[in-house]
Amino acid sequence: MRILSVVGARPQLVKLAPMNKALTENGIEHCVIHTGQHYDHRMSDIFFDEFGIPDPDVNLGVGSSSHAVQTARMMEGLEDHVSKLSPDWVLAYGDTNSTLAAALVCVKLGIPIAHIEAGLRSHNRSMPEEHNRVVTDHCSDLLFAPTETAMDFLKREGLGERSVMVGDVMIDILEVVRASLVDDPIDVPQTIGERGPFILATIHRQENTDNDRRLKQILKSLSDLHTRVIIAAHPRLVDRCETFGIDLTQGSLNPIAPLTYRELVATAIQAEAIVTDSGGLQKEAYFLGTLCSTVRFETEWPETLNGNWNMLVKDLSEMANIVDRPKPTSERGTPFGNGYAANKIVNILEDRF
Repeated sequence: MRILSVVGARPQLVKLAPMNKALTENGIEHCVIHTGQHYDHRMSDIFFDEFGIPDPDVNLGVGSSSHAVQTARMMEGLEDHVSKLSPDWVLAYGDTNSTLAAALVCVKLGIPIAHIEAGLRSHNRSMPEEHNRVVTDHCSDLLFAPTETAMDFLKREGLGERSVMVGDVMIDILEVVRASLVDDPIDVPQTIGERGPFILATIHRQENTDNDRRLKQILKSLSDLHTRVIIAAHPRLVDRCETFGIDLTQGSLNPIAPLTYRELVATAIQAEAIVTDSGGLQKEAYFLGTLCSTVRFETEWPETLNGNWNMLVKDLSEMANIVDRPKPTSERGTPFGNGYAANKIVNILEDRF
């Protein structure tokens, strides 16, 4: 059996790691196409080295552009290579333009496609990711849901018969990385350039960065916090700050380069709190037991809101009050699975094959 993974952005590379391990350990041929959606070294190549993933069989190198142009370029490149590789299954991950492009190409070519992290819904139609998720789910032949909530959404949309609850593959790799930090720890203060208490922040989503007024308000709210804020600066954030003339070093802000995944996990563990608009970091904070505040009006991971471990910052004037809230004492449970999602997915693919 030949499996082809299509990836293109940092979160997908994290999810690719446990899938590559599970597939190769089961003797399954695994090919990888990288669309080049993320091309910065610390957002892309470094993850292949960090997780021991072989270099992609193909890199389309599409780079940045508008959503339509970027997706079209991906589809043009994918069609030729997917046809030549002739996989038994194509795996699409998450909710990026690379995910959508893979789904549409496979539908046109009649090649079976499975969506990993299916069924997430924010119900915010202004988010490009929401459209990518919905369209990909309805194009896919097999849907791997990370949570019971995701399964419920798939059933409501008439997709229950091709959906399977497997858990979240990101928890698979997070378990491995957390354990590795015991034997091979990271010097977090040296990594982030801060030896006192700190808050870890990441801001990158389009709805937060493309509007100069909103971005200025977010960064001003962070800069006014009393605790030092280490902001791992995504290339999109850096570009928008340069365009809008925003100072990333104002007040409490201390910008650093994007972290490797091991660095991110180690830093998240030691942080006083996390402020983010990332879906993945909400889950990671919840799993690690670090207080999280999400700068969005909704979340596709509602499980993280249990017990106020994660809270939405809908009103930026409330940023300080929300971030400084007491750390919950409630049990978090395991809504994202037990760390064996990748193996479950491989077993199901073999059964279907």
